Amino acid sequence: MTASYDYHIGVDYHKSYSHLVVQDSSGKTLRSGRVKNGHQSLGGFLERYRENSHAVVEATRNWMVMYDWLDDICDDVVLAHPLKVKAIADAKIKTDKIDARVLAHLLRADLVPDAWAPGERARELRVALRERMFYVRLRTMTKNRIVTVFDRYPEQTAQLKKLGDPFGKTGRAQLAEVNVSPIDRIQIDRGLDFIGDIDVRIKQSEATIRAMTKANAHVKLLKTIPGIGEFFARLIDAEIDDISRFRTSKKLAAYAGLVPSTYSSGGKTFHGKIIKQGNKWLRWAFVEAVTPAIATDPQLRVQYEHLKNRGTNKACRDRAQAFDDRLPDPA
Repeated sequence: MTASYDYHIGVDYHKSYSHLVVQDSSGKTLRSGRVKNGHQSLGGFLERYRENSHAVVEATRNWMVMYDWLDDICDDVVLAHPLKVKAIADAKIKTDKIDARVLAHLLRADLVPDAWAPGERARELRVALRERMFYVRLRTMTKNRIVTVFDRYPEQTAQLKKLGDPFGKTGRAQLAEVNVSPIDRIQIDRGLDFIGDIDVRIKQSEATIRAMTKANAHVKLLKTIPGIGEFFARLIDAEIDDISRFRTSKKLAAYAGLVPSTYSSGGKTFHGKIIKQGNKWLRWAFVEAVTPAIATDPQLRVQYEHLKNRGTNKACRDRAQAFDDRLPDPA
């Protein structure tokens, strides 16, 4: 409990520096100031307040750097959910000092809306997974750019659309035969070479991910779910981390953002599209997994077709929910 701590430290973390506010149990500010980011400078600022202290920092960009420094200096560190903190303590006047002081007050009163701080293994796996996702997005952008060039030659490329994948072995051979302007040919060839380079990087990142999860029993279990392949199994495991932190499967669904928005007024309740809050990576993985799931699982396919008759948008939303309902209860 917060009452057992003598010092409550609010940290407004930025890229090069942070503002720290140290309060005692009565809410009196003992020290406030800007500190250059670094373990040594941070430790020097908090030297007199290390014993029986805890700190709070928001889960902003690269939060784990500051979190690890504070974890080494203080007795306890709380990771705050930035959106929920803003909802609780939004201010007309916003400065680094005020933000740090607000965090310290919330920490002292045990009102910090905390976020999950994943362990080191999950963090490292997330980094590796995000590298692969970056390369895949980059490859998609490059392919779209090449397709845009070929769209300027509709008569010649009409047959290419029947090939399926224009960037496969057969498709590339056909692309090479299309008569385009010299500058367009230069851009196309460079783009295709770039895709080849990206493919190498993707394979390298996948090898790293496989090595990190080789003996992971959770990944093997997740792959038994229809629609979940190698990559999604590893992504889901890394983003969930410790499944025991969710009391029920409904809590997990809400964390993944796979529950419908709800509007209740005057005794009437309406359900809309899925919520926009939650873990975007889990939501993306589960929604993307539904398409191969309904293609391979007859039961899910029948359920999808039934929902589709009620409306396409409803089916798209509910098929994700139906997929989630097949997950085992975390308990």
